[in-house]
Amino acid sequence: MTVEWKPKPSLPAPVLERGVLRWMMKNLFSSPFNVFLTLSGIAIIILVVPPFVRWALFDAAWIGNSRGACDQMKEAGFPGACWVFIRVRFGLFIYGFYPGPERWRVNMAFIVLFLSMFPILAGAFYRHEKIEAVFCGLGVLTVLLLFGIGPGLFTLFYLVSPYLLPHASLRKVFATFDRGLIGLLIRGTILAIWFLLVYFTAGKLGVTPAAGSIALLAALLTLPLMFSNGLPVIVWRWFFLFMVYPVFAYYVLLGGVFGLSEVQTHYWGGLFLTLVVAGVGMATALPIGILLALGRRSNMPVIKTLCVAFIELVRGVPLVSVLFMASVMFPLFLPEEVYFDKLLRALVGVSLFYAAYMAEVVRGGLQAIPKGQYEAARALGWPYWKMMGLIILPQALRLVIPGLTNNFLSLLKDTTLVAVIGLMDVLGIVKAAMADVDWIGFVAEAYVFAAVLFWIFCFGISRYSMRLEKKYHVNYR
Repeated sequence: MTVEWKPKPSLPAPVLERGVLRWMMKNLFSSPFNVFLTLSGIAIIILVVPPFVRWALFDAAWIGNSRGACDQMKEAGFPGACWVFIRVRFGLFIYGFYPGPERWRVNMAFIVLFLSMFPILAGAFYRHEKIEAVFCGLGVLTVLLLFGIGPGLFTLFYLVSPYLLPHASLRKVFATFDRGLIGLLIRGTILAIWFLLVYFTAGKLGVTPAAGSIALLAALLTLPLMFSNGLPVIVWRWFFLFMVYPVFAYYVLLGGVFGLSEVQTHYWGGLFLTLVVAGVGMATALPIGILLALGRRSNMPVIKTLCVAFIELVRGVPLVSVLFMASVMFPLFLPEEVYFDKLLRALVGVSLFYAAYMAEVVRGGLQAIPKGQYEAARALGWPYWKMMGLIILPQALRLVIPGLTNNFLSLLKDTTLVAVIGLMDVLGIVKAAMADVDWIGFVAEAYVFAAVLFWIFCFGISRYSMRLEKKYHVNYR
């Protein structure tokens, strides 16, 4: 008689060895010291979080237009936060003293900036014809509905041009001309027509005093790209972001042209000014830092000495002293008829200061690249800049993403230091709002609001850097 052996079903793991309890025993209660830390953390959370939530949400005053609404809530037994103060002063916190009827210009500038950066930052998600068409259409429609026909047409030109310019190369046109005197005359005629077209267009738009410089700048920047052999769309997007958008934002925000009233920079403030200083600083400090890092590793003694001296000098002084020198001392060395705006001086100071720190981060990435990469590029006969641009720098920048992100976050938070030279960033505006006799006593609400704003932007930058690390498969081993 054959007996079939059937094993009994496996017993489940002990309760403390599976699920949430296992994780807690392993990570929170694995040793007496961890038990002490866990219980201390729980006690702190119980003591801090419930009172804060009650103050910030349940006992807070949300509705009203004056201080009286908050006083009534306190008399009724709800001594919470007065968010009415934030709601009433919200425009001041965001735009500073920028005139109310002109604040649409700030909104438009940042909407166009978002429309310009999203295709670059979104990466593979955006690289689909239908998604690109829908995004461009929604962007143009949004600007058209919010700001009118003129801004809508500019946005249409701004978003569509990167798709058209790759097919507008002049190289093939000039290739058909004779290389003799006739060909030279034809080339000169085309350049003159281009310059005059931009000049008279600028004059018609109301920027006649600066029309010549604008025309020359546009011709010098655009024509070299027009002679290229079909640059890809992404290159034109970067060109518009770094060359076209700054000119557009300058004239829209400052005014004085296109029929816009002039708004001097001493009216700029709040979160708007913070983002301007941080954005310009990030956009300029990294390229300058890359050049300084390359110069520090250069074999040319003069270039190397100058770069090392600049980096060590800037890193040896605090940012406050740099801003003070740029705002107070620098104008003393200039002739009386020469004047640079205070905001411009602050932007230059912040950019150069953080360029030194960016240079050291990038230099660390360059030193981490194996020598075989350099030797392989030289074996192919590549010149220095082609080797750096296509082989070395992409690998180096990929390795130092966390370091660059750390500097970007520091730059964003250090924008509060511009208050020492009289610029009213978001923290300076918060202090000014607290000095209002109608709203004295709401210090906690003001600083919590400012902290939340900074946390949102810092957290967003941090998460995007983590996405870049995963995208480029950064390995730090």
